[in-house]
Amino acid sequence: MSEIASVSIARPLSEVSEEIGRSFEEYGFAVIRDHGIPADLIAKAEELSKAFFALPDEIKRAYHIPGGGGARGYTPFGTEKAKDASVHDLKEFWHVGRSLPEGHPLAEYMAPNLWPTEIAEFRDTFEALYAAFEKAGARVLEAIALHLGLPQDWFAKTVEDGNSVMRLLHYPPLTGADAEGAIRAAAHGDINTITLLLGAEEAGLELLTASGEWKAIEVPEGALVVNIGDMLDRLTNGKLRSTTHRVVNPRGEAAYRSRYSMPFFLHFRPDFTIETLESCIDPESAEPHPAPISSHDFLMQRLREINLV
Repeated sequence: MSEIASVSIARPLSEVSEEIGRSFEEYGFAVIRDHGIPADLIAKAEELSKAFFALPDEIKRAYHIPGGGGARGYTPFGTEKAKDASVHDLKEFWHVGRSLPEGHPLAEYMAPNLWPTEIAEFRDTFEALYAAFEKAGARVLEAIALHLGLPQDWFAKTVEDGNSVMRLLHYPPLTGADAEGAIRAAAHGDINTITLLLGAEEAGLELLTASGEWKAIEVPEGALVVNIGDMLDRLTNGKLRSTTHRVVNPRGEAAYRSRYSMPFFLHFRPDFTIETLESCIDPESAEPHPAPISSHDFLMQRLREINLV
């Protein structure tokens, strides 16, 4: 069995698209180096994220929007649970979405952002990081397009003004005898197109292989972990795999520390129709391929399943 690809996207995409694509077909995951997100911006974002989560509970909860599906602002500890899981995940998070100009035709799908006034530079830093994530994601999608035999810019229009969400995530420290190896985020698949994750260097992120075994993902300092979401799995009729993954607490001293990470859930435009690519339909197969569905309807369907709407 080959390993999860670890690829520099500073190289010509024609040279790396097959390696990235193979990794997404086999594992649903790849490690992306030289992604272009500035190290000083990442460091600043991590510092501000920690500062926000260190605020008193009542201040953070003032930014919680009940009934908002967690799409913007703060979601308290223990709200979200994985699909079919019996317990809520051990995490709190903050969501930053796309800022659309007033009167934009897609504004009905995307609520305005909230910004905590207690943390200086929060808005400027995270708007810059959001833009940098989008740029890196666009480059990964170009590699995927080449792997699928599509024009390199095929995905550009599908994700333009997409409903992408950046999540600042805090798993508080666990205590007691059961902390080592505890599940911090239960097994789940991502709903979106692709996910780009910063902050996965600390051990704990695992994917479920096709043979049913949990495999740890090794990540070099500063690299992105990218995985396929359900929308892209559906578009490619399962050729690119949306893989079940989880976060487990490490062993030893790290088990008793907070864990922070920043995933960027890159989404199609809300009005994009997810319709199986012809090249991914096997005419010999008796299995029906998925019916077309708008990315917004698909998102709503799935958010209901994970307790966020």
